Amino acid sequence: MKTRFACAALFSILILSGCGSLEDIAPKAERKLPQQIMQVMKAKGMSKGAPIMMRVFKEEGVLEVWKQKPDGRYDLVTSYEICKWSGKLGPKLVEGDRQAPEGFYTIRPQQMNPQSSYHLAFNIGFPNTYDRANGRTGQHLMVHGACSSSGCYSMSDEQVEEIYAFARDAFRGGQQAFQFQAFPFRMTAENMARYRNDPNYPFWEMLKEGYDHFELTRSPPKVDVCERRYVFNRIAPDGASFDPTGACPPTTQPAELLMAYQAYKKRQDLEMARARLKWTRKEPKPSITGIEEAKLVADWSRRRARGERVSAEPPSLAPTMMAKNKPLISAPVTAYAPTAEASAAETASAAATTAPAGAQASATASAAPSAVTESQVQVGAPPLTTGSVPNSGRPAAAPAQSAPAPAAQPGGLNRLWNMFRN
Repeated sequence: MKTRFACAALFSILILSGCGSLEDIAPKAERKLPQQIMQVMKAKGMSKGAPIMMRVFKEEGVLEVWKQKPDGRYDLVTSYEICKWSGKLGPKLVEGDRQAPEGFYTIRPQQMNPQSSYHLAFNIGFPNTYDRANGRTGQHLMVHGACSSSGCYSMSDEQVEEIYAFARDAFRGGQQAFQFQAFPFRMTAENMARYRNDPNYPFWEMLKEGYDHFELTRSPPKVDVCERRYVFNRIAPDGASFDPTGACPPTTQPAELLMAYQAYKKRQDLEMARARLKWTRKEPKPSITGIEEAKLVADWSRRRARGERVSAEPPSLAPTMMAKNKPLISAPVTAYAPTAEASAAETASAAATTAPAGAQASATASAAPSAVTESQVQVGAPPLTTGSVPNSGRPAAAPAQSAPAPAAQPGGLNRLWNMFRN
């Protein structure tokens, strides 16, 4: 009893005298997750130390925390509103361009910073293997507190304490590293159609393959880099490896996964084709137009740091310059090569919107997923320069015959004039 009284008295003296604080007694890096979150985890069968994964979406301004369930699949635990992120949609290209990274990153215990000047932080790991293979530069890109960003994803102090606790508990539970996925927006068919004319679209289309693999399997995809591109859930033969700047080795995927992804992608392609025909009020957000704009912003950042007089906002290339920029990368390597049927999916979808009900049913049936051939299981066989799978031997679909246009009908004035002439 006397010991407890003495401890309580000492605690009161430290606080009142200003010689100590609650941070000394309960360090911010050791704060426990709120009871409400613990109850959510318990209801979903998740243990405190189960592995985690995180996703961020720039346009929606959201950071999600996912956690593994006993069956091995991941489920969403909670999400946080991002307090601030700098730059525009699109990847980080050069140091100083103020862009927050996009891509697939790996977080290990040594990247956690409990002594951050921004309350708490962890390093995203930029540049990763893909970034280095494409000559992208930058460093010290973080998820941190203090709600201030120059290329980072910044949260409030309260939020970052919880996010940090998720990572801390997972590492203490035995997880060696967790995946951090950064996207420009939720990569739905509607959003992809909305941004189809953006100069970053080829890069985003590549990210979508990894996004789709997670949506399909609810497990973080295995990520590798070859031909300066991300590849997902590929298995190289014994003795072969993925060279980030070299040709992709011959790879395979489990037939069950490949078949499921093929069917999923066909549905996505149909939805995207329909979305392109719809008008939407939601305008695309500004995005970085390419390396030239990134260099302009980086120069602006350097001059600003030197104390020179610069504009209040970073420079931006005019929209008319966007068409002059080359795509940031070539078309992505995909785990599913479109067949003749898939290439006709958009045409079938467009016809279905204007055809009668019977014709719509026929168009939908013709776009149904087909079985995966054995040659499609072997993905990326050499020489691989386009990411296509070997030809399955099916004949190409015959080109659709367009119906002749109906003859123009005379207008009302012409009919009236003909009456008087007769």
